[in-house]
Amino acid sequence: MLFSIITITFNAGETLPATLASTAEQTWPDFEHIIVDGASKDSTLDIARRAQTERGDYFRIVSEPDRGLYDAMNKGLRMARGEYLLFLNAGDTFASRHTLYHYAKAAMNGRPDIIYSDTLLVDNDRKVIGRRHLSVPERLSFKSFAKGMLVCHQAFCVRRDLAPEYDLSYRFSADYDWCVRILKQTSPERCDNLHEAGIHYLTDGLTDRNHKASLRERYRIMERHYGTLPTFLRHLSFVPRALLRKLTRR
Repeated sequence: MLFSIITITFNAGETLPATLASTAEQTWPDFEHIIVDGASKDSTLDIARRAQTERGDYFRIVSEPDRGLYDAMNKGLRMARGEYLLFLNAGDTFASRHTLYHYAKAAMNGRPDIIYSDTLLVDNDRKVIGRRHLSVPERLSFKSFAKGMLVCHQAFCVRRDLAPEYDLSYRFSADYDWCVRILKQTSPERCDNLHEAGIHYLTDGLTDRNHKASLRERYRIMERHYGTLPTFLRHLSFVPRALLRKLTRR
């Protein structure tokens, strides 16, 4: 199996249908879809089970209490059987019905370690708001993420044998740490840029609701991987970028 798509849910009855519709319409058929649910109390499981009935053995569900988002992601990692991993959480979708096919073409061309794409932000009505404020680099390397999470986690497709478990000591930014640890294991020549928007990201996630706490965690992770002084100096250069974002929002 080429891809394992892992979707984390908790009371996601309103947002999960868009994700399931997106995966169902993909023109590339060689993937499994794993739903890791945190014991939802709403319609999430009913929706997921209907999809499982339609799609059979390539659709798997686990529902039980967990210790948060990244604990659930680790469960998905352990369940995955695909050669490549993609996390597509409830509310997130592929940008088109051909997106997974484009990922597959890249995967079969030399089996790169990482395949990545750009991300478009969407609102609850699935209306495209724009691109993320951080630009996807032409060539991806370990040093790229010293500037921040330049590739959205959902657009970061990685070979399963390179993927570590998420560090549960981080509550909001373990995905950033996870990507950096993977990038340490590879080189720019082993990272394939799709040169297209591959993911529509719903802008109402856990990290969005806890933005300041996420940034504090991310700073600690940067210090760990890139050093204290370089991280401090680099953040001084981030100030003009942050001011510009505030001005453009007015």
